[in-house]
Amino acid sequence: MPYCVYMMTNLGNTVLYVGVTNNLESRVFDHKVKRDLRAFTARYNCSKLVYYEEYENIENAIHREKQLKKYHRAWKIELIEKSNPTWNDLSANWYDPNEFELFKKFDK
Repeated sequence: MPYCVYMMTNLGNTVLYVGVTNNLESRVFDHKVKRDLRAFTARYNCSKLVYYEEYENIENAIHREKQLKKYHRAWKIELIEKSNPTWNDLSANWYDPNEFELFKKFDK
């Protein structure tokens, strides 16, 4: 299973979040449903996946995450726009909309 470094943003593309995970689909779902209301992505409504990179081992992924977190916003924007110039949600078709409703219904 690949490890992923990823960037999430809010609907206005004004906030950037950088994370690392070994299950991108599950982690993005967590952000979208705001599983942890205290988390940065929940507080700033970061629910759009706009960028990700895959790595074979966790050490390389963590190293890259740390690099990205240190980079200035302009550099992150340039990186995103090279592969996703319109800032589309790369996870837009990953989930059935009913999954969100089921989560809200049973996660109380």
